[in-house]
Amino acid sequence: MAIPTSGWFDSVVRSLRQTLAALPDKRTGKNTSYTMEDAGLSAFGVFFTQSPSFLDHQKKMADAKGRSNAQSLFGVHNIPSDNQIRTLLDPCAPQTLFPVFEEILQQLEQTNTLERFRAFNDTLLVAMDGTEYFSSQTIHCPHCSSRTLKSGNTHYFHTVVTPVIVCPGSSEVISFVPEFVVPQDGHDIL
Repeated sequence: MAIPTSGWFDSVVRSLRQTLAALPDKRTGKNTSYTMEDAGLSAFGVFFTQSPSFLDHQKKMADAKGRSNAQSLFGVHNIPSDNQIRTLLDPCAPQTLFPVFEEILQQLEQTNTLERFRAFNDTLLVAMDGTEYFSSQTIHCPHCSSRTLKSGNTHYFHTVVTPVIVCPGSSEVISFVPEFVVPQDGHDIL
């Protein structure tokens, strides 16, 4: 039950590139050797290949062979370092990437790919998982959740719920937009 690959990957990268090009870029002056697209696509490449050393390897490959997979697969022009990626992307709200999720879901609907994920009574099964993706005892922001440790220290963290469409017998999933958990102190929940 593979997701179609013919043109599919290029379409995802194109959609991601368009969204990344519209990200706010807070830099001023001439300190713009890396585009927001290159930073975002390089980060995407790390997760797509599930290789934490992806960028370092790509730089070495480009130096040795004149071209890297980051350039040929993802269209990255200049490969930034991990720190440069964080500097460029951290100020951007995650919600700015949500249109990519919507566009991919629309493409899957238009190509009838979602039909392959239908299960009992022609329904789509959605699994949800929560994870903590940031943790610190010193760094925090207004959106952090917190807990007091036995030591009396405060532990700050961010969590997210990640819903995905799943299908019995398939290892492939389709991600929905993640839901970031933020403190709701003082708000009534309906």
